[in-house]
Amino acid sequence: MGTRVMLRYRLPPGHTHPMTDVIGELVAIDAGAVSVRGRDGALVQVAAERVVALKPLGPKPIRTSEIRSLEAAAADGWPGVEREWIDGWQLRFGHGFTGRANSAAPLEPGASMTAETLAEIVDRYAARGLPPTLSLPDRLGSAPAGWLTYNESAVMAADISNLALRDGDSAIAVTEEPTAEWLTSLHYQGGKAPAGAAEVAAAVRGGTLGFGMIGARSSSAAVGRAAVTTAPDGRCWVGLTSLWVSPDHRRNGLGALMCGELVRWGREHGATHAYLQVAVDNTHAVGLYRDLGFVDHHHYRYARPENAIGPNPVGGVR
Repeated sequence: MGTRVMLRYRLPPGHTHPMTDVIGELVAIDAGAVSVRGRDGALVQVAAERVVALKPLGPKPIRTSEIRSLEAAAADGWPGVEREWIDGWQLRFGHGFTGRANSAAPLEPGASMTAETLAEIVDRYAARGLPPTLSLPDRLGSAPAGWLTYNESAVMAADISNLALRDGDSAIAVTEEPTAEWLTSLHYQGGKAPAGAAEVAAAVRGGTLGFGMIGARSSSAAVGRAAVTTAPDGRCWVGLTSLWVSPDHRRNGLGALMCGELVRWGREHGATHAYLQVAVDNTHAVGLYRDLGFVDHHHYRYARPENAIGPNPVGGVR
């Protein structure tokens, strides 16, 4: 289920053509019928005796505009505490906590990178005591000469209607603001989050936040954060961030439970699609998200001047 397919089937007598095709996502198949959700969102159900062919296709090509739109929604979901715009680049500042909240991204069509633009970006970060950092999504931007890229991450996404989510009451506690216990469980680069992290985690632009926690009030087994924001193309996304499971409770399904419940919470708040960001070399997490139904949407990586690259310049929370 969820595979992109081409369904060819016979039309009833009286049509100008004997058969037609529909391309979309496979929703159901059994001995009696095949159901495919077309690209327009309509569900097509065809009796088995009318099916001529059912062929799996590769993933739907992602348009550049879709990458830019999702990146904009994600930027609103984790915006840092300040932002500025320079020649189509959005500069985010967030006390140095996470690369996403402390980097510049080319989010407007036609964003330029002249020598003057680059110099101004460098100056704006230097004024806040931060290293100049670019966030470069696929097809939207490339590293300037003399800058090195690092920490490649995958943005994985899903149509919520294609995910198998639990029914019934939520299995986790979700609050509108991070509790003290939730903040205690917020980690970064293998340790506790630095000063200013709470303000970054509690920020959203034009959206809704939910903070999920599993466990006793004094000892969280797992936490996660969800942000519902609307992209420029009108699609409503729920983004999952700050996912963490206590070492004593890992490999017990709590990560999958947290993700599923936060997606359900997002759907209740209007989201139709979900996304998350994960380091490409975190193979365990990538496998978990694939099992949940997330697929690759695009990648991004960071860039800094060669002389500003440290041993692990971002790491931790993406």
